[in-house]
Amino acid sequence: QVEFVESGGGLVQPGGSLRLSCLASGTKFNIYSMGWYRQSPGKQRELVASTTNSGSTKYVDSVKGRFALFRDVGESTMYLQMNNLKPEDTAVYYCNQDPPRRHPLGYDVWGQGTQVTVSS
Repeated sequence: QVEFVESGGGLVQPGGSLRLSCLASGTKFNIYSMGWYRQSPGKQRELVASTTNSGSTKYVDSVKGRFALFRDVGESTMYLQMNNLKPEDTAVYYCNQDPPRRHPLGYDVWGQGTQVTVSS
Protein backbone atom coordinates (compact mmCIF):
# COMPACT_ATOMS: atom_id res chain seq x y z
CA GLN A 1 0.00 0.00 0.00
CA VAL A 2 1.29 3.45 -0.91
CA GLU A 3 2.08 5.77 1.97
CA PHE A 4 3.66 9.19 2.09
CA VAL A 5 5.57 10.67 5.00
CA GLU A 6 6.30 14.38 5.13
CA SER A 7 9.15 16.03 6.97
CA GLY A 8 11.28 19.14 6.95
CA GLY A 9 8.94 21.72 8.40
CA GLY A 10 9.85 24.09 11.14
CA LEU A 11 9.87 27.64 12.35
CA VAL A 12 11.53 30.19 10.11
CA GLN A 13 11.62 33.94 9.83
CA PRO A 14 10.01 35.75 6.91
CA GLY A 15 12.30 35.56 3.94
CA GLY A 16 13.77 32.30 5.08
CA SER A 17 13.78 28.97 3.32
CA LEU A 18 12.78 25.42 4.02
CA ARG A 19 12.92 22.23 2.05
CA LEU A 20 10.14 19.78 2.69
CA SER A 21 10.57 16.10 1.95
CA CYS A 22 8.02 13.48 1.09
CA LEU A 23 9.10 9.88 1.34
CA ALA A 24 7.08 7.34 -0.56
CA SER A 25 6.72 3.74 0.44
CA GLY A 26 5.33 1.18 -1.91
CA THR A 27 5.66 3.23 -5.05
CA LYS A 28 7.78 5.54 -7.11
CA PHE A 29 6.62 9.06 -7.65
CA ASN A 30 6.95 8.96 -11.39
CA ILE A 31 3.95 6.70 -11.76
CA TYR A 32 1.59 9.25 -10.25
CA SER A 33 0.68 12.84 -10.55
CA MET A 34 1.76 14.23 -7.21
CA GLY A 35 1.24 17.38 -5.27
CA TRP A 36 2.07 19.38 -2.22
CA TYR A 37 -0.93 20.63 -0.32
CA ARG A 38 -1.25 22.92 2.62
CA GLN A 39 -3.90 23.76 5.15
CA SER A 40 -3.98 26.61 7.62
CA PRO A 41 -6.61 27.35 10.25
CA GLY A 42 -9.80 28.65 8.76
CA LYS A 43 -8.85 27.71 5.24
CA GLN A 44 -9.51 24.76 3.03
CA ARG A 45 -6.66 22.53 2.06
CA GLU A 46 -5.19 23.79 -1.17
CA LEU A 47 -2.94 22.29 -3.76
CA VAL A 48 0.07 24.57 -3.99
CA ALA A 49 2.34 22.59 -6.28
CA SER A 50 1.88 19.57 -8.46
CA THR A 51 3.74 17.46 -10.94
CA THR A 52 2.54 15.02 -13.53
CA ASN A 53 4.08 11.65 -14.12
CA SER A 54 5.82 13.17 -17.11
CA GLY A 55 7.53 15.75 -14.94
CA SER A 56 5.69 18.95 -15.68
CA THR A 57 5.00 21.18 -12.70
CA LYS A 58 2.33 23.66 -11.77
CA TYR A 59 2.05 26.15 -8.94
CA VAL A 60 -0.62 28.33 -7.49
CA ASP A 61 -0.02 32.01 -8.06
CA SER A 62 0.67 32.71 -4.41
CA VAL A 63 3.81 30.55 -4.40
CA LYS A 64 4.92 30.88 -7.99
CA GLY A 65 8.53 31.95 -8.19
CA ARG A 66 9.17 31.05 -4.57
CA PHE A 67 8.40 27.34 -4.34
CA ALA A 68 9.76 24.54 -6.46
CA LEU A 69 8.68 20.92 -6.53
CA PHE A 70 11.15 18.29 -7.58
CA ARG A 71 11.89 14.61 -7.16
CA ASP A 72 15.12 12.80 -6.50
CA VAL A 73 16.73 10.70 -9.17
CA GLY A 74 15.38 7.49 -7.70
CA GLU A 75 11.84 8.87 -7.51
CA SER A 76 11.55 7.76 -3.90
CA THR A 77 11.52 11.24 -2.42
CA MET A 78 9.71 14.36 -3.49
CA TYR A 79 10.71 17.79 -2.28
CA LEU A 80 9.21 21.20 -1.97
CA GLN A 81 11.84 23.90 -1.87
CA MET A 82 10.33 26.98 -0.31
CA ASN A 83 12.15 30.27 -0.56
CA ASN A 84 11.31 33.77 0.54
CA LEU A 85 8.75 32.43 2.95
CA LYS A 86 5.98 34.68 4.10
CA PRO A 87 3.78 34.52 7.20
CA GLU A 88 0.86 33.57 5.01
CA ASP A 89 2.73 30.41 4.06
CA THR A 90 2.21 29.14 7.59
CA ALA A 91 0.32 25.88 7.33
CA VAL A 92 0.55 22.16 7.66
CA TYR A 93 1.99 20.84 4.44
CA TYR A 94 1.08 17.47 3.00
CA CYS A 95 2.19 15.47 0.04
CA ASN A 96 -0.21 13.28 -1.79
CA GLN A 97 -1.30 12.16 -5.18
CA ASP A 98 -3.14 14.60 -7.35
CA PRO A 99 -5.99 13.93 -7.01
CA PRO A 100 -5.46 12.70 -3.43
CA ARG A 101 -5.23 9.07 -2.61
CA ARG A 102 -8.63 7.62 -1.81
CA HIS A 103 -9.46 5.18 0.93
CA PRO A 104 -11.75 2.35 -0.18
CA LEU A 105 -14.41 3.78 2.13
CA GLY A 106 -14.45 6.91 0.05
CA TYR A 107 -12.39 9.55 1.84
CA ASP A 108 -9.06 11.08 1.04
CA VAL A 109 -6.06 9.60 2.79
CA TRP A 110 -3.60 12.07 4.27
CA GLY A 111 -0.39 11.61 6.16
CA GLN A 112 0.69 13.44 9.27
CA GLY A 113 1.89 16.48 7.38
CA THR A 114 4.66 18.77 8.47
CA GLN A 115 4.14 22.12 10.15
CA VAL A 116 5.63 25.20 8.58
CA THR A 117 5.52 28.34 10.66
CA VAL A 118 6.80 31.62 9.29
CA SER A 119 7.08 34.26 11.96
CA SER A 120 9.43 36.95 13.17
